[in-house]
Amino acid sequence: MPPHSYLSSGGLCYAEYMDKSKSKRRIYVIGGLTLLFFTTISLWSEVLSLGSFQITFFDVGQGDAASIRTPSGKQIIIDGGPDSAILGKLAKEIPFWDRTIDMIILSHPAKDHMAGLLDVLQKYSVKTVLWTGIEKDTEIFREWERALLKEQEEGARIVLASGRQSISIGKGFCPQRMDILSPVENVAGTLVKGDDNDTSLVVRLYDCTYSALFTGDLTKKGEGILLKQNILIDSDILKVGHHGSKTSSSEEFIKAVSPDVAVISLGQGNQYGHPHKETLATLEKYGIDIRRTDEEGDISFRFK
Repeated sequence: MPPHSYLSSGGLCYAEYMDKSKSKRRIYVIGGLTLLFFTTISLWSEVLSLGSFQITFFDVGQGDAASIRTPSGKQIIIDGGPDSAILGKLAKEIPFWDRTIDMIILSHPAKDHMAGLLDVLQKYSVKTVLWTGIEKDTEIFREWERALLKEQEEGARIVLASGRQSISIGKGFCPQRMDILSPVENVAGTLVKGDDNDTSLVVRLYDCTYSALFTGDLTKKGEGILLKQNILIDSDILKVGHHGSKTSSSEEFIKAVSPDVAVISLGQGNQYGHPHKETLATLEKYGIDIRRTDEEGDISFRFK
């Protein structure tokens, strides 16, 4: 058949057919190279991030959610915010081929800390869940209980904090640890009918170069109980309690923590008026750098 004659089946010129075929192959090749390029970039980003400690406070609106990536690559989530927004945040933090999270920590079972973790448990394979074990008579708490039962059946470890504990999260020349500082007593199985803020897990992450303190929604009363324990709470970074509410962050507590940076996790224009001016005034009095998710979005720190 002459190269320029027409095919009777479709009326397409042979030369045109060959040109289109080559064009498709070119598109496939370019597409494949593009995918390879971005995969390579992602892999190198992962390799380069190993050896450093990264903490990211997510902007999830009026709620708390943070992720920790250890130098050895372990991934830890502390609280999940009020809805599924955390999934979009994690998609940027965790490579698309990785569906495993080493640990999630629930500070206390309030919706603005817990709801997003239900979505995380559905999408990711979680190795360990750490929480206090207190009970609430709410529908979202019952969802949490069902989710934990399912996770346990699939092999996850469910760990209940019971007083002060210290957990190793990384070995080496400069080992990383996570101390559970509060509640100071075992509260597992306790039904809390009202405010559960002072049952919040207080977690201090540290190694030989940095430290960060996560306080959940701990109030001034809970801070006072913690201060009476005479334990080390001095930290470089403080996750400010209860979204900057005046019910938290007493002057005595802020002096004891003595952070360089205070991060307030909150929603823009929230109905509670957070952060309250009293809290901001206390932080400013001690020259602490104030960072806010409602103003900056996600806030990340990386330590070598």
